[in-house]
Amino acid sequence: MSRRSSPGRTALTALGAVGAVGAAATAWGVGIERHLFTIRAHEAAVLPAGSPSLTVLHLSDPHMAPWQRRKQRWIADLADEVQPDLVVNTGDNLGHEDGLDGLRPAFSPLRGVPGLFVHGSNDVVAPSRRNPLLYFQGPSSYSSRSGRLDTGALDAFLADELGWTPLHNTAATIRAAGIRIDALGVDDAHRDWDDIDAATTAYAALGDSDEPRLRLGVTHAPYRRVLDRFTDAGVDALLAGHTHGGQVRIPFSRKALVANCDIPLDQARGCSTWRSGGRAIPLNVSAGLGHSIYAPVRFACLPEVSVLTLRAKSALDSSGGLPTG
Repeated sequence: MSRRSSPGRTALTALGAVGAVGAAATAWGVGIERHLFTIRAHEAAVLPAGSPSLTVLHLSDPHMAPWQRRKQRWIADLADEVQPDLVVNTGDNLGHEDGLDGLRPAFSPLRGVPGLFVHGSNDVVAPSRRNPLLYFQGPSSYSSRSGRLDTGALDAFLADELGWTPLHNTAATIRAAGIRIDALGVDDAHRDWDDIDAATTAYAALGDSDEPRLRLGVTHAPYRRVLDRFTDAGVDALLAGHTHGGQVRIPFSRKALVANCDIPLDQARGCSTWRSGGRAIPLNVSAGLGHSIYAPVRFACLPEVSVLTLRAKSALDSSGGLPTG
């Protein structure tokens, strides 16, 4: 005669199974997935008619610590693998007070490639311990006790040594692959360091001409107020980071669990369409390469860079220039 399991024994078995799954997921996220760096590729038709294609390497959120040599080597290899025409760095480069020691070997192969960059908070202040469950209550607060990072040394490396152009609450014109690029950007909106009025004023001061150009809006944190204002200013595409794609996701879900800002959760990673003021333009939010040293985990959200192939606008382009891939 078979023996029926008691409700208590069944509950304990189920609890044990849940615990085993949780332990396996944690082991995967901490020990394996956070090191599985990947390239996420997208295309959009946003360049002036007749322009050659432009390959953009979008780097974000490396949160670099000096001992993260696997990440450093992987980034360094991108220069040859991707051969970008333009680099856009959307911040949170430093994850430790000595993080610049890791960024130098990682980014140096990109020296001389035209680039743009903005700050995230972890380009200015050091990371701190926090309860990850608080992210479900809304965008995170910050501690006044966080130590300061050497932002001046970081900016000198990015601007003076690599030749990239800062866009902290301002605008600038650069050229890449023979294409004029007018770009505006803001400092970290998550910390309310953004001054959108200053950025759009500087952007308007770039002037108008008949010369074909690509117009880019660059921000670390993709808050709606920034994305809307940049779209209304007439940019052709938006690039952002900050969200880590949620960092821990439900497998195969289109939505992040959290975004640490007010962007819709289904737009917290990847290339999508942002709409404001009757316009619809591509928005790329990179899930980034790193994590806080106090939260070393990724689950169902591979660390990534984005490679954007920007193509010329065409009357035959059925997508209307909006992102594919």
